[in-house]
Amino acid sequence: MQKNQTLCFRGKCIVTCLYGRVEVMGFTIDEGQKSYPLFSPASHCPLTLRALGHTDYVRDDRTEASNILEDYLSAAASRKKLVKKVTPTSSIILLDPLDTPLTRFLSSFTHLSELFSPPVSELMSTVLDTPLNGLGVIPLASNIEGLKISRSCRDALSTVINACKGDIDGCAVILVYGVKNVGKSTFIRILINTLLNHTSNVDYLEGDLGQTEFTPPGCLCLSTVKEPLLGPPFTHQVTPDHMIYYGQSSCETDLDGYLESLKSLWRRRPQSREIPVIINTMGWVKGFGFQLLVDLIRFLPVTHVVQLSHGVSTQCSSLTPDFLRTAQGYQTHPTTQTALDEFTESHCPPKTYTHLHVQSEFEGVARQGTATHQRSNEHRELLLLGYLSQLQSDDSGPVRPLHTLTPYQVPNTAVALGVIHCEVAPSHMFYAVNASLVGLCCLAEKVTSKGGPVILSQATLCPCVGFGVLRGIDTARGLYFLLTPVDPSVLRKVNCLLLGAISLPSCILTEQPGFESEMPYVTADYSFDLTGAGKIRVFKGLMRPMYQNTHFL
Repeated sequence: MQKNQTLCFRGKCIVTCLYGRVEVMGFTIDEGQKSYPLFSPASHCPLTLRALGHTDYVRDDRTEASNILEDYLSAAASRKKLVKKVTPTSSIILLDPLDTPLTRFLSSFTHLSELFSPPVSELMSTVLDTPLNGLGVIPLASNIEGLKISRSCRDALSTVINACKGDIDGCAVILVYGVKNVGKSTFIRILINTLLNHTSNVDYLEGDLGQTEFTPPGCLCLSTVKEPLLGPPFTHQVTPDHMIYYGQSSCETDLDGYLESLKSLWRRRPQSREIPVIINTMGWVKGFGFQLLVDLIRFLPVTHVVQLSHGVSTQCSSLTPDFLRTAQGYQTHPTTQTALDEFTESHCPPKTYTHLHVQSEFEGVARQGTATHQRSNEHRELLLLGYLSQLQSDDSGPVRPLHTLTPYQVPNTAVALGVIHCEVAPSHMFYAVNASLVGLCCLAEKVTSKGGPVILSQATLCPCVGFGVLRGIDTARGLYFLLTPVDPSVLRKVNCLLLGAISLPSCILTEQPGFESEMPYVTADYSFDLTGAGKIRVFKGLMRPMYQNTHFL
């Protein structure tokens, strides 16, 4: 690739820069660096690799390139042919096939089998019959622009990078906000990747319950990012440093719980830590949602506020320092600082900040539900499937459906059951949690049983270490059967299973191979007069068959 030449593609691969430098999603890969996985599914904007050439020092380009290629091209004729094309500004990249438990698991579902192929809208722009196709990479024609970064976006990135390189005292704390579907997540990934060109770590505070970056939806978390984000969120589901399971994709029912959870997470961050912090927020920028933004800026030591908008209007007020002085928050007020002082006295001294406005031009901005850019609920499904793919073996064997995996046996006297944000009668609790996604949480108080299951009368938000599927319940033996990728050493700290409003993807239950009769938990026996009739209904039974092979926990 010559300098500024690009490769916009669909698919997945592993990229290694053998010579020169390339850039993808703001991250620069230099020759000699390790290889990185790239994910460019049809659900998101296609990735673009751009050649940057190499640094300005003088080098014998063809001799060096020939020596490097000896390890990858054994045929002297092929190597010589390639070396002839090398110039002082060339870059040489190696693309390898990428096959992971995640990609195999996703492809096992009928509606996701073509996830890493171009969508229908791009079929006329694909470049077929190239050697890259055999690697799982499908180049797109030059009329497909891929990720488009506006001038205001580049200026904002430059301002933040310069601040992080020493223009401010302490660490930069960047809060990003804007309406739904304006490109906040894309901007944040580019920002994190760009920062990782200059620092080894970036802290990330998740405040968007519906479109999370590193966890299933419904979570608030504090993460340390050490690797570039070269794909959508479902391709990099990792365990955060600290996490709270809020249990819903929005916070309208408990605004105080939302704010207190974020404050709690911030307190867990070491005050001496001097690496950049990115704060993601919800797309709720009207009414109470806007007041929550005002509170977050007042509560946290924000140095930069980045507002994303599209079109000719800004969609919401600009949260400049001047505006904030008279703005009404949910917990804070322009004249009464009680709530603010209680939190900031020993943690976050207030300071002025820089307000930056970004005119978003990312592909798909302001569009919902198109063939290329899926609705939010479909993105949430991918997040959950990405997390559950961690249950699969690293071996390249066939995908194992969840009902074939060996669950843990958990005594019902050892953990409490709770439901967040609503009340469930104790007699109905097993029906509610069976065949459901549960947060694996750690209550501060010890769980005490009186000889039977422990049911929380009122569940509270608390630290969470991961998630599991409550595979079944054996009331006779007093056991819960739990599937989870969380390490057993961490599981021993768990004393509470919390049920929220985040449901398992329906395909987990409807696409279970190996059943000749009715599938467990799935029924079509329902009245068409019910709301939602015409869709497959999920039935949560109380009992499951006994398990021959289970882990005891």
